[in-house]
Amino acid sequence: MTDKTSLQEQAEYSFGVSTRKIGRLERWLGPEPYRVLKGLVTNPLSITGLVLIVFFVLMAVGAPVIAPPVNPNDPYQIPRDGFSAVPQPPGTEWRSRQPPLPFWWKTVTGKDQWIHILGTASGQWDIYYGIVWGTRTAFRVGLIIIIATLALGLLIGSVSAYYGGVVDNVIMRITDVFMTFPFLIAALTLSTILTPVIGRSIVPAIIAIIVFGWMGYARLIRGDILSVKERDFVLAARALGIRDGRILFRHIIPNAIFPTIVVASMDMGSIVLSFSALSFLGIGADLGYADWGQLLSFARNWITDLANYWYVVTYPGLAIFLYVLAWNLVGDAVRDLFDPRLRGQT
Repeated sequence: MTDKTSLQEQAEYSFGVSTRKIGRLERWLGPEPYRVLKGLVTNPLSITGLVLIVFFVLMAVGAPVIAPPVNPNDPYQIPRDGFSAVPQPPGTEWRSRQPPLPFWWKTVTGKDQWIHILGTASGQWDIYYGIVWGTRTAFRVGLIIIIATLALGLLIGSVSAYYGGVVDNVIMRITDVFMTFPFLIAALTLSTILTPVIGRSIVPAIIAIIVFGWMGYARLIRGDILSVKERDFVLAARALGIRDGRILFRHIIPNAIFPTIVVASMDMGSIVLSFSALSFLGIGADLGYADWGQLLSFARNWITDLANYWYVVTYPGLAIFLYVLAWNLVGDAVRDLFDPRLRGQT
């Protein structure tokens, strides 16, 4: 007698159909999310990016343990060891206002004296503390700007594409006007105008980047919605008399948003790079605020003598480089996974 397995094999051979066992995770997530997740964890480049992102997340979450703040009420203020303009190399001992020792310090090093692990910048700002707490600044700035610009771009682009006609022409011409401004110069100018009004902090730079950062998302979502809104399920919803707002936000945007999300994931790194550039120019964070761009700003006078003061540029620059690289690697992998031409390769 032929058993069940043999019958299944004969059926697969006869009809040319192969069956695949669906696991619990795929059944719970669904086929498309499972394919994306599987592609991310099997792609060497995306794995590298995810490992780097996890590393920065752990650093940001564990900042109070890794680098205990001198003032718990203002932990983002970088402690300084005096006011000398000459940077000090890694391993230099603290001379004044030493931060509290973390619980792991004596166990790891066997010493009771806290040192400048990565040296000091000009003005004796501790580089190690600035990099650790600057990770929190990078995530905070990146998430705020991404969420705000994505929401603004989605709203403007969706309304423009859905209603079309005069509404589309007016909104797109306004978008074109914003896009004519060089991004960094426009953000720098607006930050300079807002700083005396709001005060020197990270807020003016965040607002400036949001104001001049939404246009790409608006144009991208507009193009996708123009194709999605002509599909049968949208026409059926209109025929049933469903309101425009419900059709747009319930049916159209969820089916057109994926390319925009891919671009947003890649922009997480470039946004932090732009914010660091503003800080480097003295517009971003307040003096002594834990930010990678400001650490590079402290190193400006010593860039010509990197043979002796290499650490003032290397460590902050490496942090920015790895952070941007991580998001770019993950963003590239996600883009490939959503590309229909490459689906057969994932």
